[in-house]
Amino acid sequence: MYGAILGDIVGSLYEFNPIDTTDFPLLSDDSMFTDDSVMTLAVADVLLKAGKDPEEKAVKQALIKSFKKWGAKYPFAGYGGQFRQWLFSDMTEPYGSYGNGSAMRVSAAGWLYDTLETTRKVARWTA
Repeated sequence: MYGAILGDIVGSLYEFNPIDTTDFPLLSDDSMFTDDSVMTLAVADVLLKAGKDPEEKAVKQALIKSFKKWGAKYPFAGYGGQFRQWLFSDMTEPYGSYGNGSAMRVSAAGWLYDTLETTRKVARWTA
């Protein structure tokens, strides 16, 4: 989880301005967290409360509330257009994203669970 968030902050300067080098400063005054860090924390918030023996339906319902809660707390973190529309609407159903958001925010599942089986199962729920 730390790596995901630190990577997000380090990469924030280059998200829309890619570079082709490995020689760059890790942090600058303009480095910042993005929507990926915010949603990583939203997932972690849910999974920590769900505990070691989570229930699928409860996790999925809690994720919706957590995404919207954390998104409202950080509304200018750089959400994509479709996700932003969903985030600030009353919708609770999936909106059909084909992006990489679920992969960006899943690290809490790998950090929290002791078995690969549980980690994979819960990671699928968060997607």
